[in-house]
Order: sequence, then C-alpha cells, then structure tokens
Amino acid sequence: MSFDAQQAVREVLPRVTEALDEAEGVGDEAIREYAKAAITDLVREYADGRALAGKHTPTLLEERVLTEAVYNEIFALGRLQPFVDDAEVENIDVNGCDQVWITYRDGRKELGPPIADSDEELVGNVRRWAAYQGQTARDFSIARPRLHLSVGHRTRIAALMGVTPRPSLSIRRHGMLHSDLDDLMAAGTLDKGLRAFLAAAVRAHKDIVITGGMGDGKTTFARALAAEIDPDERIATVEKEYELFLHRQPDRHRDVLALEARESNTEGLGAITMHHLIEDALRFNVRRIIVGEVRGDELVPMLEAMNTGGSGSICTMHADSADQVFARMLILAGSGGLAIAPDTLFRTIGMAVDFVIHLRHELRHDIDGPVNRRFVAEVHEVLPPGDGREPAVNRVYVPGPDGRAVPNTMPQCMPELADAGFDPGLFTHWGYA
Repeated sequence: MSFDAQQAVREVLPRVTEALDEAEGVGDEAIREYAKAAITDLVREYADGRALAGKHTPTLLEERVLTEAVYNEIFALGRLQPFVDDAEVENIDVNGCDQVWITYRDGRKELGPPIADSDEELVGNVRRWAAYQGQTARDFSIARPRLHLSVGHRTRIAALMGVTPRPSLSIRRHGMLHSDLDDLMAAGTLDKGLRAFLAAAVRAHKDIVITGGMGDGKTTFARALAAEIDPDERIATVEKEYELFLHRQPDRHRDVLALEARESNTEGLGAITMHHLIEDALRFNVRRIIVGEVRGDELVPMLEAMNTGGSGSICTMHADSADQVFARMLILAGSGGLAIAPDTLFRTIGMAVDFVIHLRHELRHDIDGPVNRRFVAEVHEVLPPGDGREPAVNRVYVPGPDGRAVPNTMPQCMPELADAGFDPGLFTHWGYA
C-alpha cells in the first residue's frame, strides 16, 4: 500500500471490535459474515474520511487488502498468518512482539519479523483472538494470564502474560491434518509390516495408548490410526483444545461427537473438564473414545471407557519410553487428585489397555543440513499384572539398530489381529519372532 497499512488497520480495528461487541450472542458463522460486512463498510468510511481530509485515498485494490488485513487481525492471526499458511512451518515461538522464532519441518530455526508494533498491541491482538476464535470465548488478562486456544483447522496457541517479562506465545501448526498410516509409512515413521500390524489392531478394536515427548507427533499418529476406523462408527473426541479435527473429515468419519473442555469464568464457575466430557461421551452411544492428551484426572474415566463401552479407544500421553508409561499414569492419577491405590490402578490398566505405541523424535545436523526424524520406536502389548504390581508386557516391537521398531515377540492377541486381516508372515519373516 502507498499509505501506512498498519496504521490504517489500527484505526479501523477499534470500530470493528465495537460493532462485533454489539452483536454478542450471534453464532460463529453468522458473526463472521456480519464482520465481513461491517469491515467492508468501515473501510469504505475510512477511505471516504481520508478523501474529505485531503489525504491519500486508498485504491479499490488497497481497500480490499485493508479489509482482509483487518479481518485477519480478528479471525486469523494477523501478521502471523503467512507463517501459519506456510506448509513448511511447524512451530512459532514469540518472546515479545519483536522476538519471533520460526521453526521449520526440516529442523531449521530462523528469526522472523515483528508481529506487532508493541507488546501492548500484541496483548490486544491475543485478546481479540481469544474472544472471537475457538468454540467459546476465553479471557486473556492479568487475572487470567494463561491462554490455550485452538484456531482454525490447524493451529494451537499457548499464551502467557504477566508471569513473563514480556507477553509470550507458542504456536503449533498441524501440517498433516489428513494423514493416514500410508502417509506415515511414506514419511519413514513406520514400515510396511508395522503399518499392517497397527491397522489390524485398530480394526480389532484394541485399546491403544500413544506415548512420546513434546513434538514427537502423537496427535498426528492418533489421527492416522483413527483413519483405519470404519467411517460409520460413532466416535467421540475429547480434547482440551481441538487438535484432532476428526469432525472436519466427513469423508473419513461421518459420525463424530467432538468435545472440547471449557475453562471457568472470571468468578471461577462454569468449567467443563475433560474428566466430565469422557463421562458424558459414554452416554452418547459412541463406539470409541479418542482423547487428545491425558494429563490428569481424566485418566481413570479414560481407562474405564476402554474397559467398558469404549472398546477400540485411543489416547495420547507424555512419556519418555514405553517402559515408563505405567509410572507416568500413576503420577498423572496423583497430580489429578485421584485417591486410587497403585495396585488398583495397575489392575485397571492391565484390563483396559491393549497396546502402548512409543514415538521418538530425533533432530540432528549432518553435512547436508538438519535431519528431522519422527518414528515408532516400540510397541508393547499390555497384559494384566503377573508376579509384580505393574501390568505385564510383551515387547512386541523393540528399537532396531537405527532406533526404529522391529519385530521381537509375538503378541498373545495375534489370532485376533489375523482375524482383522493381519498376515502373521509380515511379522515373522524378519526372523525376530
């Protein structure tokens, strides 16, 4: 633009926000259509005002660009949006308005341009996103300095203010929204035999826990496993913020109950936890429950769902190895305030969980540049406790020479997997079984 574009956005935005506040209570799609019309009118008024004042008047093309920029400040991510739209971008970390780090899928990390003219403007932007994006409006203020928000179909935002020297954001961009096991096999996450094994486990309604560290691809892997579910099976997804987006894939999943937790209001009332939502999901005739990430007191209802009506359910969980998953569950139960004896918890796990799939993520630099690998490292079959307190396990797949999972021990449920279409020869021909 031949005039100050950002200044124009700043002048129009307050009037748009005021107009949207007057439309409070209007549904999401309706508010967006209302906003488009209001922004178009207010940009025209802005241009007319400049003409009457003898200032440079934006052209029709410049008006359209300004209209889109104002809309993006509210319903997209403003100056961040080009990076969110870039398929090569994986993470964006913001330590104040002018310290913006972009991490790409190949492992590169670069300093990006400022995303606001001041930290105060950045906080104002985040407040607008919290108010007008996501399923429910969320507060971002000194009283509520922590924000977690799902934006659009592929973006998750975590924001902090007041507890950091400058407002900080971390934005995770989901690049493989429609991934399936074939896509992950092409990406080197698993091989042909393991792909067939896990597909059969899903079809056989085995209950699966996916573990790994931060950024190891657990959500993407859960989405890919879910692609093996029959399109007409009724599924419930339970998440703190939407990330799986199975309800936006009608070609793959025609009957999805998508549930998102809700924080309490400023008076501390109205919270709907994942614990509540898992219990609710069991009353809605679902065949399977998929939990985006188990973090606390939702653990036990998730295990109960797996052990009862939720046969074939899937969840993800942070753990450093497959061997640590039971200890991790015990810690989560305690941190969630659950009064449950370890022996009882371990018996429940042994009866509820069928497989633990552990993912690893390696980023290294060689002569050709960064190498970014995500892969399945281990698969354990979970059995009821034997001689010890913890559940017994069969280490079905273990890390091979390069760290990737290779066959090790035949699972006890192999006949069920064979009935679901798995060829045992794909397991035994490696010579490990």
